[in-house]
Amino acid sequence: MPINARLRDALPLPGGNALVNGFAYESRAGGARRALLRNGHELEVFDLDGLFAGERAPEAVFPLPWPGWDGGVHSMSPDGSFAVFSGQRAVRAVGAGGETLWEYRHGCWGPELGHRHSGDEQEVCRGSEHGSCRVSDDGRLVWAHVMTGERDDWRECWVVLDAGDGRELARLPLDSVTSGSHHVSHPDGIHMGLSIGMGQDGILLYWARWDGERLTSWDLNETMDRILIDVHPGHAGFLTVDHYGADLELHALDGDVLAVAEPEEDEFGDRPQWDYGCGFVDADTVIASVPDEDEFPLLAGHRLLDARTMEERGRLSYPAGTSATGPVLPLGDGTWLTYDGATGTLNRWSAQSGTT
Repeated sequence: MPINARLRDALPLPGGNALVNGFAYESRAGGARRALLRNGHELEVFDLDGLFAGERAPEAVFPLPWPGWDGGVHSMSPDGSFAVFSGQRAVRAVGAGGETLWEYRHGCWGPELGHRHSGDEQEVCRGSEHGSCRVSDDGRLVWAHVMTGERDDWRECWVVLDAGDGRELARLPLDSVTSGSHHVSHPDGIHMGLSIGMGQDGILLYWARWDGERLTSWDLNETMDRILIDVHPGHAGFLTVDHYGADLELHALDGDVLAVAEPEEDEFGDRPQWDYGCGFVDADTVIASVPDEDEFPLLAGHRLLDARTMEERGRLSYPAGTSATGPVLPLGDGTWLTYDGATGTLNRWSAQSGTT
């Protein structure tokens, strides 16, 4: 059944594609929703609700710490007083005035075994491998995926740092050889998720919590090869997509599968893949998309699913003359974002009343 999409807002936003096709969006449980966009040698932070209300100036601007380094997934504190950057050889906290607050040094993400650094010790080395970091929703902790050790003794770890001074509070050794990673903080304010991509070698997924004395973690990789996609306050668990897009799964927090959605087959019995851009439109609705318009022209597009059974409700129909293809970013409040690269426009949508 077709479901009509209603255009709620549209605004020009250079670089906004990183919101729907990257990790530039950061939301807080019961708090701010922000766009963290690179602009030259700076990270511009926008309040997303403010943008749609007409405020075009960034909420904060931070200098990027390492010239030439364009990797890592960064984070901003809930109160906006500092940002934390995931670098090639360090995690660095930077104040609102651009000053360095602290730095946690770690091994180099550069891929050459035994490679030597020369010149400036923060010189960027070859390769695109990177980690990620995330400030906790209470602003007290920084979770970071880092490389530890030297030369032939390198190992990846997940560390918990004191957000005030960068002290390491806990460390979890990992069995990953990463291409990149991202964090997802659970809206319960307690649990943090880490999704690690290893290219053709698969995906690793972890959840953990820090109670002030002990780090408790869940390794969900024995039976999984899945990307951590989204969480919502209306669900105790989380949403994942298969490494190759074969299906979407709703999980309990311990990893148990609660519901599964596979893309619809075409007339020849072939099944497309889900795109990685998907998630909770609200507590009752998940949005997902089939991206391949060339191979599956009749099936490509966005669909709404029941968020508890994962059964398909219908395919979205967008107004004539609008461009709404490719990845989506659901905001959890009944709306979702798409980006029109041809015009540099960020569009916000909802399902039109009476069509669901």
